[in-house]
Formats: sequence, C-alpha cells, structure tokens
Amino acid sequence: MSTTTSDQILERLHEWGVRRIFGYPGDGINGLLGALDRASDKIEFIQARHEELAAFMACAHAKFTGEVAVCMATSGPGAIHLLNGLYDAKADHQPVVAIVGQAARAAMGGDYQQEVDLNTLFKDVAHEYVHTAMVPEQIRHLVDRAMRIARDQRSVTCIILPHDLQEMDAVDKPPRLHSTVHSGIGLTGKRVAPDTASLRAAAEVLNAGKKVAILAGAGALNATDELIEVADRLGAGIAKALLGKAAVPDDLPFVTGSIGLLGTQPSWEMMSNCDTLLMVGSSFPYSEYLPKEGQARGVQIDLDGRKLSLRYPMEVNLVGDSKLTLQELLPLLERKTDRGWREQIEGQVRDWWGVLEARSQNTADPINPQRIFWELSPRLPEHCIITCDSGSTATWYARDLKFRRGMMGSLSGGLATMGPSVPYALAAKLAYPDRPVIAISGDGAMQMLGINGLITVAHRYKQWADPRLVVLVVDNGDLNMVTWEQRIMGGDPKFEGSQVLPSFPFAEYARSLGLLGIKVETPEAIGPAWDEALRADRPALLQVMSDPKVPPVPPHVSAKQARSYAKALVSGDPEAVGIVIASAKEWWDGLVGGKGKKKS
Repeated sequence: MSTTTSDQILERLHEWGVRRIFGYPGDGINGLLGALDRASDKIEFIQARHEELAAFMACAHAKFTGEVAVCMATSGPGAIHLLNGLYDAKADHQPVVAIVGQAARAAMGGDYQQEVDLNTLFKDVAHEYVHTAMVPEQIRHLVDRAMRIARDQRSVTCIILPHDLQEMDAVDKPPRLHSTVHSGIGLTGKRVAPDTASLRAAAEVLNAGKKVAILAGAGALNATDELIEVADRLGAGIAKALLGKAAVPDDLPFVTGSIGLLGTQPSWEMMSNCDTLLMVGSSFPYSEYLPKEGQARGVQIDLDGRKLSLRYPMEVNLVGDSKLTLQELLPLLERKTDRGWREQIEGQVRDWWGVLEARSQNTADPINPQRIFWELSPRLPEHCIITCDSGSTATWYARDLKFRRGMMGSLSGGLATMGPSVPYALAAKLAYPDRPVIAISGDGAMQMLGINGLITVAHRYKQWADPRLVVLVVDNGDLNMVTWEQRIMGGDPKFEGSQVLPSFPFAEYARSLGLLGIKVETPEAIGPAWDEALRADRPALLQVMSDPKVPPVPPHVSAKQARSYAKALVSGDPEAVGIVIASAKEWWDGLVGGKGKKKS
C-alpha cells in the first residue's frame, strides 16, 4: 500500500504506463518531489530549465510515442509557466496530463502566497478534465480519469494538488459507501470505422472523380501504406499538412509536399484543378489553399466528428481511424485506367524539385537559407527525428527536406508558437536514445528558449546510446517570418525596432557547455559542417549566418499581397534593394524551373 497520497499518485501513474515526468521543482509540490525520489527506480523525473520547456517536452513525448505524457509544476508561477506548452498540446490534439501544486486547503480563498485560481486558469486548456483534490479518497479516481480522458479524447487534462494533501496518508481503496468512486485502469480499446453504407457513399464519390487530390494530416501518420495504395488506385496526388509531413515519403513522385502559405506550387496546382478532394486526418485551417467551394466533391475522414466539413463542405463525412477506414474503403475503390492526371502531377513535382534546387544555389549575403536545408536533405540519417520551430525556418523545413520512410518530424502546428524545437528534440531523444535527432530553429526562438534547453542536452547526452542531437540555428539577426508578414500582409516596411535581434555567439556558447559548436559563414562550408555534426561523438550546434532578405515566397501570390509587398518596398524598407534582387531570383527560378541554370 502507498505511504502518502503523492506515493499513490506515482504508483497509479506507473500502472498506467508512465515512465517519466517532465517538470521543475518548487515547494508547492514538495510532497510529490519526495515521492518521486522514492519512486526513482520506476519513474524518472526530467528536470527542465523552465516549466514551459517541460510542457513542450511532454507534448513532444506524446507526439513521438503515442503515449499519454505527464508534466508537473509547483503552485502559482510554476503552473502559469506550463500554459503555453499545454496549449501547444491542446492545439495539436496530444494527450498530456498536467499535475500542479496549490496552496494548502486551509489557506485557499485567503489570498495566500502563490495562491492562484487554478481551476479557472486551466479551464480552457484542460477543458475536458480539471479538478482539485480535496481528500485522499479522491486520488485514485482523479488520476484514472485524467489519464483515461487524456488518452481517449487526445486532450490536455489537469490535476490540482493542495500542498498539505500531498503528505497525507493514502487511501488505497475508497470505502464502499454512498458518494465514493471506485475507478479502474483497464485500458480503453476501440475500433473506430464508419458503417458500410457511408463507406460505399464515399467510394462512389471517389470512383466518379477524374482528378482526385488527397490531403493528409497528422491523423494519417499511421496510415502510410494505405494512403499510398489509395493514391495509386485513384491516380491521385498527395499533399500534406505540416503535421502530416511524415505521413508519406517525399521521395514518391506523386507526393506534392506541403500545402498552404509554406507549401509548394504542385500542391497549389493540384488543389486548384482537382474535381475531387479526399481529406484524411487533417484540420488544415487555410481554406484559400483548398479547392474553391463547389469546385470539387469531397470526402473527409477524421476520428473526431467535430472536425468534419469544417474547412471544406464535404459530401461524405466518415468518422473513424484513418488506417482502419482506408483499409475498409480500399476494396470499394476502382483502379483508374486514365493516368493523365497522375502524370500531370508527377511532372509538376519533378519540375518543383528542380525549382527548389535552383533557388537553393542562388547567391545571398552571406548564405541563402534554402541551401542550408538543401544540403541537409540528402544527409538525413535513416530513422532520424526532426523537430522544427515556428518562423521562416518552418518554410524551408516544409519545402526543402525530403522525408524518407521511417523518419519522424513535428513542430507546433495549431498554436504555431515559438520555442519548441529544442525541447521537442530533447523529448524525442529521451524516448528514442538510439535515434539521431535534428532540431531546427531560428535565432529568435533560440534566444527565447533554446539556449536554456541546451543546458539539459549537455547534462544528459552521455546517457544516450547514440549521442547525435544536432541543433541548427539559422542566424539572420531578424524575426524573419513576422518581418515578411509585415511586408506582404500589412504593406509595412520592416520595423527594425521590433524585428532586429541582438547578436549571440551560439556556437561559442555550445562549446562552453562541452558540445560541438560550428559557425558557418560561407555556402561552401555548409555541407562539410553537416557532415562533421552528424558524425560527432556528442551533440552539435550549427550556427549558420543567413541572409534575411531571401523571401519565403508562397506558392500563390494574390494581387492584394503583391500590392502590399510593393507598398512596403517603396515606403522606406531598409532592405528594399536586396529584397528586390532576391525576389527576382526566386521568381525567375519559379518561371524556368531551374532548367539550364548555372549553380553558384
């Protein structure tokens, strides 16, 4: 039997399969910390440098393992610091349980030090389940419900533990009395697939289509083989939402790559010209990059019925697991004999890779950011895991990296917050210590959180079977994505007061921690730097000095965006001349597809 309620919580979490907890200590959770010390042979406490990092690590653990992740923080400020990472998990539908301390029960309501109304604070991010424990008899069912609901609903849940309750004697089995709850662990097993009539209706729509486009998201990550087979039957191309980048390999000739503002020209062309859309496991939000309403008949598959017909008015909506639903749909699909649509897509994809190669070789001052990613792509180790931050780096991650089968990758999709790449990479490395991991970040995100996460990397890497964790810092001295959004969306010139970043010696800092630090200042040094980092006997940081004037050109520029861009340039943008030159190079490469271009 457990000794204290804190011991009981950890014992119950262990029975649920939890093996590590991400967090930061504080006296508001002293009871839990003492129990963690006693249970260190069962559950490892991963001390982050900040509670936000802990929540990001928990989100990434859930993303890369499929398990329910747990993070922990003290009362008041510690609990508050968790919120951004928890909202990242909520937005990307990841199962995370947050355990937070609270003032002692006798002090609650008395404006006590570090007393915050945590039920109200967490009511939105953990809307599926947030409760405060008041007596030991609650502990068992609070843990059970938080874990089960997080797993079943793929959501964030929260348990609030008053300080004094943590040290009370545990009640292993609640008394068999009126108003007590007797919960259990039994894992939830469910097979979610649509009914036969709905599957037949979907097949009729797809079989009738002559130009079928598929959009795969994070919900399709477990359905790679089925997506490929469906695309082959229907002669379709596959575009991918950012969180679905690993759903199908990028080296397949009919995979058009990412879609949206950070997407590719083939994805734009496919969506603009298709007559049928099959959306699988995606809540891709930007309707302007989907077919025009009424252009295409639609079928959507999603495990959550609330997400159906939300982005495009679908004719058939299927509630079900992507893999199971596609498996049951496949026998009903007819193989299309006319492969003209498929051949058109493959030709556009082939040309697009030529465009990207040509763009990556354009000269810049000092380094074209696209070349950093183009050089990395063929060097990606087998079964590597790639994490990426928000910002212009996400554009190059989305477009220039060719994911192969067996690789994993993620970023902050729904929340699109800055800061997760390094904590994501840490969580990936802790879950898979034998796999190489690459974290991609801009200098803004690294200054915000990443440099703190490097301390944990240096502290833990000797425990990993494969020590390779490579952090790329694209150092352009600019909060680059926002700068481009100011120009293209607002028609405003770059506001240097908000956009220019102070310089920071990232490579030197990495070396001071005992890591490999490499500063890259010429294009010719990029490839050798990647080679050195990927064969190093310790984690490495590549600080690559990049040109902020190279535009992350969207696949389609509207007339309004073009007018805003021109307005920004003539309104005194400090980088106007360089931007015009760089934009001209991008436009020319897009026009000629890189054919006959000399590489420089």
